[in-house]
Amino acid sequence: MRIVLAEDSILLREGLIRLLTEEGHEVLAAVGDGDELVREVRERRPDLIVVDIRMPPTHTDEGLRAALEIRRRWPTVGVLVLSQHVEKNYATQLLASDTAGVGYLLKDRVSRVEEFLDSLERVHHGGTAIDPEVVRQLLARTTRVDPLSRLTTREREVLEQMAQGHTNAAIALKLHISQSAVEKNANMIFEKLALTRTTGYSRRVLAVLRYLGS
Repeated sequence: MRIVLAEDSILLREGLIRLLTEEGHEVLAAVGDGDELVREVRERRPDLIVVDIRMPPTHTDEGLRAALEIRRRWPTVGVLVLSQHVEKNYATQLLASDTAGVGYLLKDRVSRVEEFLDSLERVHHGGTAIDPEVVRQLLARTTRVDPLSRLTTREREVLEQMAQGHTNAAIALKLHISQSAVEKNANMIFEKLALTRTTGYSRRVLAVLRYLGS
């Protein structure tokens, strides 16, 4: 795939370039700030971008704002965020989109190269790749009435797996239950949360996360 990187750490940026190139991908550009990222996407129209949230000059949300602009202007470009921390508000903004092809991974929790490459492929093909820790924090209880309180333990387990971007077949394997049981639990989740049914697991995941982040 054709990729543009946005990472202000030179060592990490160079490491990603080498890894992706060795895997047969084409790194069109590797930049160090959000404005450069938007310019490169406008000129090169990549398949996917890999971006950090905190970038120069303020190291707050430059990368995220660039990613949101890219999602708005070029919705077919996949977005994979690599962040040092769980930025709950930022994650909610990014995942509250109707378009597919988005990921949010934590740098320190990417323990295997194969997992990172698999996440790239999933996002590239319109799927979702979200670190379980990001999911847990997005699903965490708040001071308001918890919309998840009506879910059973099994439904919560299925919801967490769904939010990570896994298909029903993959969830069945992970939870050691049948695929029909996963489908039944998924239907109950959407019914209890009053969520509109959609086709495609990534749209389902984004609908759940958008609801939880509202």
